[in-house]
Amino acid sequence: MIDIAVVWAFIIAFAVFVYVVMDGFDLGLGMLFPLFPKKEDRDVMMNSVAPVWDGNETWLVLGGGGLMAAFPLAYAVLMPALYTPMIVMLLGLVFRGVAFEFRWRTTRERNLWDIAFAGGSLMATLAQGVALGAILQGIVVNGRHYGGGWWDWLTPFSVLTGLALMVGYGLLGATWLVLKTEGALRDQAYRLSWWLLFAMLGAIGLVSIVTPFLDAEYARRWFTWPNIILTAPVPVAVAAVTALLMRSLAAKQDYRPFFLSLALFALSYAGLGISMWPYIVPRSITIWQAASPDNSLHFMSYGVAVLVPIILGYTAWAYYVFRGKVRAGVGYH
Repeated sequence: MIDIAVVWAFIIAFAVFVYVVMDGFDLGLGMLFPLFPKKEDRDVMMNSVAPVWDGNETWLVLGGGGLMAAFPLAYAVLMPALYTPMIVMLLGLVFRGVAFEFRWRTTRERNLWDIAFAGGSLMATLAQGVALGAILQGIVVNGRHYGGGWWDWLTPFSVLTGLALMVGYGLLGATWLVLKTEGALRDQAYRLSWWLLFAMLGAIGLVSIVTPFLDAEYARRWFTWPNIILTAPVPVAVAAVTALLMRSLAAKQDYRPFFLSLALFALSYAGLGISMWPYIVPRSITIWQAASPDNSLHFMSYGVAVLVPIILGYTAWAYYVFRGKVRAGVGYH
């Protein structure tokens, strides 16, 4: 018999992952903005994501709303613990959204909107990474309530995960430019991809080394027998994907670097899932303890079964319609 709470845990995880990979290259592109000072290059960069960027937050809404409906106890504990990074993330997304539209409507203050676009991207990314680190290191829970302080989310480990996510999104942004642009802009994106790939590998290594020291259960999950049989394929796959990514960058391929970068994110995400399972609030609340009644979960499943294919369908159609290279002077705006 299917465990409906587990099904909903995977639905939330899927929504969050799709948001990360789809909005990740968008945020990464924004953080790379200062490295491309020419107006023509920045116009091409923004036009490469202009048709699709505002649909990416759909998955953020699905993940956050689904968490509140399907796992209300986890939502009630996590949100007070993460108010500050969540507010910073939302403000960053607001800055980005406004800048996306306003920079095309002005010439005198275009640089200010470019700063807002880059700064908002950095704020949102750093806040997401810090929130991830705060969750992974554990949330203080008293009974059914958050029991920590206002600044518990800010630790060296959460800052490390914030910086790691910035590097990862930067790699997605650079390989997206490789995929969508040409000429000198694409050549610079190739060079940035190399640097960001090495930086991402270093970030993955640091987070992987530190995480087992956060909790003995993490170390047991990864390094004890027979668990190691199931977990060992993850780092092996990371090494294989990295080799393929380096080969594709060296061969100046346009399409493979972006999708291989997504594969690195998928493997890193799987590693986090292995560490956390079956806790939705690590070391405190399992998915079954946090879940809504089965009747409620079954009822919501009917809606998700209809809506998610529709969202996937129109998202795929949007990317198909706006496929191909973006050139200077031609674009969405």
